[in-house]
Amino acid sequence: MSRTTTKTVRLNGSLSDFVAANVGDQGAYDSVSEYIRDLIRRDMEHAEAERFSRLKAELVHAFAAPETSYQPLTAADIIARNKA
Repeated sequence: MSRTTTKTVRLNGSLSDFVAANVGDQGAYDSVSEYIRDLIRRDMEHAEAERFSRLKAELVHAFAAPETSYQPLTAADIIARNKA
């Protein structure tokens, strides 16, 4: 379920000037809200990309491990490990 939330942000000096330069007739965005939403979406994408990158690195490391480092686990072993 989607909901709308209103947030108040105070910007001073150079931050306010920077936002103003990116909004309106001369900027890439029609409104400050549109600009902020785009920044948040890009930040979300960046965080997801970082998580994926960490997962990928872990998988590369795991697949590079020698076969002898693997040990068989049963479902009971995994459940017991996760309870600990």
